[in-house]
Formats: sequence, C-alpha cells, structure tokens
Amino acid sequence: MGLGDGLNDPNKNQMVVADCVKLIDDLVASTSGISGLGLKAGYAAVKGINPGFVPAAIKRLLPEFFVALDPIWNEGTQTGDPVGYLTQNSDRTADALLGVTDARIKKSQSSLLRGTYDKLRASAKGHVERGIPDLAKIIDNYTKV
Repeated sequence: MGLGDGLNDPNKNQMVVADCVKLIDDLVASTSGISGLGLKAGYAAVKGINPGFVPAAIKRLLPEFFVALDPIWNEGTQTGDPVGYLTQNSDRTADALLGVTDARIKKSQSSLLRGTYDKLRASAKGHVERGIPDLAKIIDNYTKV
C-alpha cells in the first residue's frame, strides 16, 4: 500500500490539499532576506493571475509526490519513525519532490509560470527542505488509520 492510496477518499484529499496550501503559504510568508522578497513576489504573481492555482497544482501533483516519496517513507516506516526519517533525510526528500516539479514545469504552457519557476529554482531546494518536517507530519496525519 502506497502513500497515495488514501487519496481515493475525496474528503481526505481536500484536507491534505488544504494543509499543504497552508504549509506553503506559511513557508513563503516566513522567508526573509533578498531571496524571500523574490519568493514572495513570484508566489504573489502566480496567485494574482489565478488565485486557485496553488490548490489546483497541489491536487494535481500529490499523486506524483506520493509516488516519489513512497520509498523514503517506507524506509522510515521500517525504522519505526517515518516522520523523523523524512525529516532526517530532508535533502533526499526535497530532491524527490523537486524532481516531480522539474518534470512538470517543462510541460507547462505558461511562460510566466516557467519563467518564475526558473528564477526561483536555484533557491528552491533550501525552501523545500525547510518544509519537510511539517510535510512529514501532514503525511503521517493522513496515513494513520
């Protein structure tokens, strides 16, 4: 049974998406410095063009994210602490998630979205790694029976 198996329940899926949107909103809001300004501007631009873009993107990407994270999560389950394992392996976890978004962005029809992503991609891994502990908790919350 993989991480995505629980997504068959539409109510659970909506809650996962909502929690992930909140996680991203909080991470972007808490980012400081020059890179934070760029991240906030890019995020605001995407949300300004289409306010529903972030939740829709998460909903589309979740199945692929869960497939990418499944091996790492399973290794963590074998240790008895998948949340801690994902967090301890945040570098590998971030690479798995960014591999999904990198592949998807190449197919995007939106030049604004591609351009924004390309500008922010160099610093993305650090931002994604910061969110791994909270993402791991979200996953754990929805994978429990």
